[in-house]
Order: sequence, then C-alpha cells, then structure tokens
Amino acid sequence: MHRKFTLGLALGILAASLSISSSVFAQTASDEIAKYREMIADGNPSELYEAAGEDLWKKPTGPKNATLEKCDLGLGPGVVKGAAAQLPRYFKDTNRVQDLESRLMTCMQNLQGRNPKEMIDAPFQVGPKKDMEAIVAYVVTLSKGEKINVSTNHPKEKEMYELGKRAFYFEGGPMDFSCASCHGENGKRIRLQDLPNLTTQKGAAMGWGSWPAYRVSSGQFWTMQQRLNDCYRQQRFPFPIYASDVTIALSMYMAKNANGGIVETPGLKR
Repeated sequence: MHRKFTLGLALGILAASLSISSSVFAQTASDEIAKYREMIADGNPSELYEAAGEDLWKKPTGPKNATLEKCDLGLGPGVVKGAAAQLPRYFKDTNRVQDLESRLMTCMQNLQGRNPKEMIDAPFQVGPKKDMEAIVAYVVTLSKGEKINVSTNHPKEKEMYELGKRAFYFEGGPMDFSCASCHGENGKRIRLQDLPNLTTQKGAAMGWGSWPAYRVSSGQFWTMQQRLNDCYRQQRFPFPIYASDVTIALSMYMAKNANGGIVETPGLKR
C-alpha cells in the first residue's frame, strides 16, 4: 500500500513537473519570439513590399494604361489613408461587401481594364498576386495606428457578418476541424504559436489587427486572403476561391469583432 502510494505520488510529481516545464518552456519560447519580432520591427521587411506597392499604385498599366490613384476604397476616389481600417464594407457600385483585395480587383478592372480572372487564377507569391501583395502592403501601412472601425449597418454587411460567423464554426474535412477549433477559445497554441481567440474583441483585435503580415518563417509577405487559404489547407478543406464570398465573410466576422482595436499592419509573424 505504502509502495503504491509512493509510486503514485512520484508519478504525480513527475507529471506536474513536466507540465510546469512544458509551460515554462512554451512561455520562454514565446518571449524569445516576441523579442525577435521587436528586434526587427524597425526594419520590418514589409517595408520593401510597401515601397514596391506604392510604385505599382502609381504606375500606369493594363489595357487602359491607367494608375490606381483614383481607386475608391470606401473613403472616396484616391483616399488611401485610413481606408483599410474600415474594410470589409459595402460598396454601392458593386452592390456587394468587399475586402481590400476584392476591392482592389474591382479598381484594376474598372480603371485599368484588367480581367479579375488573371488575379484569381494566379498562384500566391508570383506574377499578378505578387503585385497584389505589394499593393496591399502599401494600402494597409497607411492605416497603421488607426482604430478598426467596421460597420454592419447595411443589410448586406450584416448578412456577410452572419455568414462569416457560420463559416467560422463550420466543421468539416477528415478531422472535423473548423476555424473555431484553433481560434474559438483562450489559451490555445500550435507548437510555439499562440492562437488568438477571434470570438473576443481582444483576440480579434490581436489577430485581425496584425494581418497582413511578413512571415519570418517563410520570408514572405502574406495577405489575409493567403492566410485564410492556408487555414483551409491546415483544416484539410478544399482551397477557397480567391476573394470569394466565404473569405470576405470570414474577414468581416474577424474585423467586426476587432472593432476598437488598433491596426498594427503590416505585422510580423513566425
């Protein structure tokens, strides 16, 4: 009896020690990652994408040989500062809710005469999408420090938010995953990566407010569309169509939940 008690106590102490060690290690690793991000923040590689994006914004291109300088991102033709902080939003000219990338595609089509299909069908990080990533970096940088302020006043905005909420909790694929599996509770992590709870204002502000971002692990700038694409990959879902309603709806859900938070894009991610 004494031996069993001693063995059980020893195993309990061992388990507790391992749990504490694991927690301490994870916290230490997270702290080190945070220090690394802080260290390179002044020289965030996203700045290179931003500079390239500004050039592309002002460069005449497409069949109409026009620039994007008259693109209306919701605050009027050509107004970029603060626009990303209020997206997604309803646009009367398209009669739909659009996120930043889908709205830029509309501007490219209307102003430059470019076919949206070339962007939709292109792979990430090359060709047209590489240009899009740079333009996104330029636009979001001009909202850095602004408060996130996304409306659901228009019926289509409210409808898109509700669609995003359903998509967030939808379970499927071979492992019955959903967005909520990783981002629906506090205190979750994958390996060394803390996962924000996107159902709360604090978590959504942290998650939505720091994307798009430069991913240190891949050495690439990722837009929100690419981030969502990768989430679907991790869930073993079919990839969503670029700038499709489901991706915009998920963005709307996150952005609205994040209202009041500060735009920190372009961020730095592991």
